[in-house]
Amino acid sequence: MSQACQHMEAGLRLSDHYVEVSVSQREILRSGKNTNRCLEKELIITGDIDRQKNSVGQSQIFDGPNGKRYNLLLGNAGMGKTTLIKKLCLDWSKDRLPQFDFVFLLDGRLLTSAEPVHSLQTLLLSQSSFASPCADPEQVYAQVLAAPKRVLVVFDGFDELRDYETLLQTQEKDLVASLQRGSKAQAFTVKQLFSGILQRVLLPGCTLLLATRPRGTASQLLRRADSFLEVCGFTPTHVETYVSRYFADPELRASALDLLKSCSYLHRLCWNPGVCRLACGVLEQCKGSEALPRTLTALCHEVLCLKLEKAGGGAQSPAEAEKQKTVEPAEEALTEISNNPRGRRGQSQSRTRPRAAVRTGSRCQRARRTKGQGKPDEDNVCKDANRTGDLELLSHLGSLAWEGVKSNSSTVPRGRTISTKLRAFGLRTGLLLSQSFMKSSSTEKEETEARGRDDNNGTGGVAEGECKDKEGNTEALFDCEDNILLWANPFLQSYMAAVHLVFSRAVTERSFLQTLPFQSGAKGRRKPQREELELTQRFAVGLLFHNTTKLQRLHSLSDAAFTDIVASRQALVMKHLEGLSFGDLSPAQVLEVCNYVYEASFTHKESGQDTGDKMLAHLAIHLPEFLTFRGVPLSPPDVFTIENALSKGGAEGRSFCLDLEDSGIPICGLKALVGLSNINTYRACIADVVTLWEELERRGDESLLQGAVSKFTIHPLRATQVRHIEHLEKLVGIHTHKRLSDSSSQSGSVLAEGVPAVKELHKLEFQLGPESGPLALPKLWALLPGLQNLQHLDVENSKIGDKGAEKLANALVSLRSLEILNLSENCIGDQGVKKLGVALKDLPKLHCLSLYSNVISDEGAESLAAVLPHMASLTDLDVKYNKMTDVGAQSLGASLKKCKKVKTLRMWNQCIPYGVFERLQHQDSRILCH
Repeated sequence: MSQACQHMEAGLRLSDHYVEVSVSQREILRSGKNTNRCLEKELIITGDIDRQKNSVGQSQIFDGPNGKRYNLLLGNAGMGKTTLIKKLCLDWSKDRLPQFDFVFLLDGRLLTSAEPVHSLQTLLLSQSSFASPCADPEQVYAQVLAAPKRVLVVFDGFDELRDYETLLQTQEKDLVASLQRGSKAQAFTVKQLFSGILQRVLLPGCTLLLATRPRGTASQLLRRADSFLEVCGFTPTHVETYVSRYFADPELRASALDLLKSCSYLHRLCWNPGVCRLACGVLEQCKGSEALPRTLTALCHEVLCLKLEKAGGGAQSPAEAEKQKTVEPAEEALTEISNNPRGRRGQSQSRTRPRAAVRTGSRCQRARRTKGQGKPDEDNVCKDANRTGDLELLSHLGSLAWEGVKSNSSTVPRGRTISTKLRAFGLRTGLLLSQSFMKSSSTEKEETEARGRDDNNGTGGVAEGECKDKEGNTEALFDCEDNILLWANPFLQSYMAAVHLVFSRAVTERSFLQTLPFQSGAKGRRKPQREELELTQRFAVGLLFHNTTKLQRLHSLSDAAFTDIVASRQALVMKHLEGLSFGDLSPAQVLEVCNYVYEASFTHKESGQDTGDKMLAHLAIHLPEFLTFRGVPLSPPDVFTIENALSKGGAEGRSFCLDLEDSGIPICGLKALVGLSNINTYRACIADVVTLWEELERRGDESLLQGAVSKFTIHPLRATQVRHIEHLEKLVGIHTHKRLSDSSSQSGSVLAEGVPAVKELHKLEFQLGPESGPLALPKLWALLPGLQNLQHLDVENSKIGDKGAEKLANALVSLRSLEILNLSENCIGDQGVKKLGVALKDLPKLHCLSLYSNVISDEGAESLAAVLPHMASLTDLDVKYNKMTDVGAQSLGASLKKCKKVKTLRMWNQCIPYGVFERLQHQDSRILCH
């Protein structure tokens, strides 16, 4: 296993190129018995500082007081879930996970096999990835069954959560009984065995690690999982480390890093490790900063072109070939690339298996090598034929990619008919991979693993067999009888799908329009988009506004047809964008629009028109003034596109109020947005904001610090987690002491009047619930005196009890501006009410008081009746569903006669005789039942 899991991708070894990223422990909202729960909505998004605090080392993933037995490993495409799993397997092989005697890695693509030919023993010992032949499989299997708690089973290769959900559906009783018997004579499908493991029918007590993307419905998983882990992206330091390991030559390394840092957006895109690998492949061929891709679309276009060139195709359209006067032979371009002395991966380093040679020459090229150069006319005819053929194959691959995006699958269905030429072309370019799970020997296993999951550098598939076409010419092919085809890279799959949507004659304008995001209708607006579809839509917009000269090599259209289709679909996109009602879009959709428009912002200017700039201006003008991204995770490239739109808005005379709470925005991104001159106010995680202030103070940037402090707002504040109160306590401390810390001195002038956000906080909702509420109550009582301008305090359903009521009474003395106080459902009794009554009568502005559903009896009601006339501003009092009887009710009714300003008194409960309550209502119409 230690050798097999070394392969990150073609040519890269785990031990040489792996960069250890953080894994963050995520929390979820336990939202009751909802049967249609979406994991992405259930996950709590924390701030940057809290995310760092919640990070765990990879060796600590399975640690815990009771052991974490059901673990979800989350991460979007390219974030490195598979690489992390390989690293865990490598660590286990080196005795760094001593809690496990056995580790089995099961690939979700095994589910393509629907035949009942497996037992649990064969599945684990023969079909799991990295499995090596056993001298005595019976004995090994017996050890596995004897101690399942010492077994780790890892599931990978699942495209989305619903794939797991289908495996967690209840199975028939007879099948469950058969699985539990474990008879070797009976065979099962892979799906049945997977379900048995996931539902704890098989190997009960084993530890599970399930890798998946976070989107989709996951009701079953949410009920079963006890640990949610997320692979964090690269930090700038991680990016630098990865690039340094990718380029072995120091001079090339320094040049690549300089180039990368010169392109801000590309540098931020490298937050995604998968995109970082793509960028490195482009950097090694880049001649200067002007040639660097400026968008994700441009990056994937460059990667695709490199793959085509390295595969020997260098596909060009007939129109492009006609314009080009001098065309270098494809094999010369390939030789120039392969002989480039950049040494990007340290070729002298040992590899488990060298990359197999790939046959890149066409029939004409082979003929030239045999017969010489031949006549120029014949040469050109061969070149044109090859280019046309490659473009047709590229078009077919685009259609295949779009089918996969629509079905949300990176695997080509086994029933899908694929021509021999198309299969060979896909494998040769490295766009497709062929993978076999039927391992009969260790050699075959090693060859399968050596191909790697992601070939981002373009050498393509590995030739495993030779077959001949009708003309007797040999082609390097995979023997795919028992293999499955899959896309080597999720970004390139979506990119190829976008190429199909934009340039295929088979896609009508109506069909193209239907693929655009944000279709009309409330149902369409609320439906969440899948990641692959979002990427495809984004690439489609980017392609339409890309450099048209560069796009020639992606299609076989004539110049006139190409111009017409691009102009027509550009107009469709513009009309669609202009028809959007930005006020109706969700925060996630607003972010998508920012990303789409940015992809189109580097339009190749023709005829003096810049459509991309027109789209950006339209976006900037129509963005809502109060712009919220609450609940939407913001990555570094997301922040860049938002900043781009807001900056354009500033040029158009627009100003904005930003809500960045619950977005997880990196502190560096927060700094960039807050520093914009057209931001009036902003909200964000308090801990991150304070950290930003401290950083600005250390750097002596008083001007930006002044703006960051003055623009910050927290009103209204709804605390739903203990950390929210902890953060608020820290902010109130800064406001009270008028400095960021005891040792700080430079912030004195900026904070001379305290923190404006604290002074402007008028509403605080303490909504942690009865479980978490008591944990944060001491901090709440401590910080309340600092909120002297607070007008609305809601502490409903927090179980404060009489002791909490006494603490609150002490704090209320300072809250002279308080107007509304909600203490419903808090187990407050007579003693608590007595303490509160003393403080409440001294609040000059209190007009609404709710003590609904507590445990106040007659004694408490009488003490409340005694202070009621002294509460001069009170207009509404609610004491429904307490424990008072007719005695307490009559006391409050009598006191009400002395309170002319009170408009309503709600006090019904089952302990008050109906006749008494009805009589009180007749005496005073302000007494209400509900």
